[in-house]
Amino acid sequence: MSDDKELEKKKAAEEARSKAEELKREKAEQEPPEEKVKNSKIAPDKEEDPSDEKESDKELAKKKAAAAAKAKAAALAKKKAKEQKETESGKKEDTDEESSKKKPVKEAAEADRKQKEQEAEPKDADTEEDKEKKKAAAAAKAKAAAKRKKEAAEGADGEDEKAKAVAAAKAKAAAARAKKKAADKGEEEEEKPSPNQPLLDKYVKVLKDHLGEDIFEDFYINRLSKHVPTLVAKRDTYHRIAEFLRFNDQLGFDYLSELHGTDFESHMEVYVHLFSFKNLQSLALKVKIDRDNPEIDSVVDLWQGANWPECEAYDLLGIRFRNHPDLKRILLGEDWVGHPMRKDYEPYDVEV
Repeated sequence: MSDDKELEKKKAAEEARSKAEELKREKAEQEPPEEKVKNSKIAPDKEEDPSDEKESDKELAKKKAAAAAKAKAAALAKKKAKEQKETESGKKEDTDEESSKKKPVKEAAEADRKQKEQEAEPKDADTEEDKEKKKAAAAAKAKAAAKRKKEAAEGADGEDEKAKAVAAAKAKAAAARAKKKAADKGEEEEEKPSPNQPLLDKYVKVLKDHLGEDIFEDFYINRLSKHVPTLVAKRDTYHRIAEFLRFNDQLGFDYLSELHGTDFESHMEVYVHLFSFKNLQSLALKVKIDRDNPEIDSVVDLWQGANWPECEAYDLLGIRFRNHPDLKRILLGEDWVGHPMRKDYEPYDVEV
């Protein structure tokens, strides 16, 4: 802004200077010759100082520039005042227009409020009899609504009971069908001979031929364990049968894969799994022993793999194996009281 003003001042000064020179030139041209000579005679030796003329021109230019700047500032102030006035008048018009728009809405809301108040006021024309009638009608209406609600609830309960009964009957019928199907399937499996039945018959025949007819307590196919032929020995024939199975050339069960004991509460059992690498056949040998005096012969002399399993059965169930080379606890300490895998085991702690 200041640069513009300076530029305008300079322009005004230049214009004033050029105008003064032109005016002086015109005046000199219009002056008669006599006056020129007179002026020259009066002051022949005196010449006009150009610096004084230059200074007067500068003063005149400055005054003109100041006057122009002042006029420009006044015009600018006038323009701003006019714009401000127009803005204020526009706002006023908008306010008046908005108020004129809101006025009908306000009047309508006020009329609506008055109408509601009039409706809410009790009518003097209603008599006591009318009031009683209205109360009775409202009570009857509420009673009817409660009755309908109760009937709907009872109907829903009835439907729920029916649905539950139907679902129970369906479930019962499905269970009966599944049971019958399972029974039929079991009968079919029992009727269908096991693929290992010939092997069981072979083992039983060979053992009876060499050890006598009365050496087994039972023998069967264990269908729940891959149809493994299972021999149940008597206590006094257990070791003899095991020895025959081990060393007989026809059978040759040279590998003991597992030995474990089980507590059935009424008795205990020792279960031995055998395998013949020669014939690629499996066999299970079981023996039932007295629970109060659980003792049976060891088969470590036949299969060295029975050493640790027999120690484990002794440690956890208390089954003693006669002729075992080193029967001892292998999981619990020697001072441990009781055998944790027995059904009647009770924890014992000296410190408690």
